[in-house]
Amino acid sequence: MKFRLKQELLNHYIENEEKIKNRLDDFKNVRVEKYFYELAYCICTPQSKAVNAGKVQKILEESHYLENPFDVTDILRNKDNYIRFHNQKAQRIFNTAQNFSDIESILTNDWTSKDKRDWFVNNLNGCGMKESSHFLRNIGHRNLAILDRHIFAILIDHEVIDELPKSINVKKYLEIESKFIDFSNDVSIPLDELDLLFWSYKTGEILK
Repeated sequence: MKFRLKQELLNHYIENEEKIKNRLDDFKNVRVEKYFYELAYCICTPQSKAVNAGKVQKILEESHYLENPFDVTDILRNKDNYIRFHNQKAQRIFNTAQNFSDIESILTNDWTSKDKRDWFVNNLNGCGMKESSHFLRNIGHRNLAILDRHIFAILIDHEVIDELPKSINVKKYLEIESKFIDFSNDVSIPLDELDLLFWSYKTGEILK
């Protein structure tokens, strides 16, 4: 079976292709000194609004948090940039800052993107397959699926997968990622561009 992209999505891609490609170029050009803050953003995003995670990232950058880590619980629970599970995520951000020299050495070595993702999943609390893929994509890595409900819904609609997974372990994640890659190859649109296409189609925004 050869997959085809539905016309409304194809139209959306044609209208937004340049913006999508430019956004991916932005990711590729993120400087090493910004890596920690991109990781903090991805730690904040699960079950929280992306725009709020972006506000937190900006606050941390302006505070030069990596040079002087502090308790960010009050920032995460502030109603203007509320992040769910703020106590847990504040601790994860602090722990990440404390160990970031080790993390940076992984990010700047010559491992493949998938090897780096495996390391994150196995060594960094709070970074599962989705969060690790999201972070690595946001600093320029390619061909890693960021599987969330928006992606699942469109993959179901295109009969790439049969149903919303009730739970998703590493094996299941890789299985769906493989099907998503097959879909990408069939419709001749890179995986990373499809991710931003699906997100912008569902939310109206090309974020990160």
